[in-house]
Amino acid sequence: MFESAREWPRSVDPSGSGQPVPVLERRDFLAALVGTAGVLAVPRLAWAAATSDGPFQAAMSESGLVYVSPLVTNGKESRCHAEVWFVAEGGDLLVVTNQERWRAVAIGKGFDRARLWVAEHGVWTRANEAWKKSPSADAKARIERAPEQHARALKLFGAKYTESWSKWGPRFEEGLATGDRVLIRYSPQAI
Repeated sequence: MFESAREWPRSVDPSGSGQPVPVLERRDFLAALVGTAGVLAVPRLAWAAATSDGPFQAAMSESGLVYVSPLVTNGKESRCHAEVWFVAEGGDLLVVTNQERWRAVAIGKGFDRARLWVAEHGVWTRANEAWKKSPSADAKARIERAPEQHARALKLFGAKYTESWSKWGPRFEEGLATGDRVLIRYSPQAI
């Protein structure tokens, strides 16, 4: 009937009623699939574009501190900032903190976005906001509760902070086990 696939009609009339019925061809299906994958990848690509091979990524590999400010409903930084240890896992930053600190409490109150600056300027209250000139990125925050996530993060922290880990490693591990500390994951997010 048709000598090649190019001659096939874009619609067929299986009942003979004269009404065309659309046919989803393989190329259309694949195009839709690729488009959907692209939409799902946008937040991670936005983070990667902001961080990979850029100042933020370079600072992550050089710095031992990240300055964190949860963002309130209107997208502004909260008044409370903090400088904390962090490790990178893929494109995400992991932080272990006391569960009563604002960066942890804020997530529980629905403030799950944060602004991050990677640099070392000392205690934030004495740094005269110097960190705000450092490489920064916005991120979505969530608390990781799975013990296997905790174990993986603790290994990363131990490898990064070897000189202080004999003191802080047991504190972090015990705090995560008892719930006194939480593991926060700051993930790529188009904010």
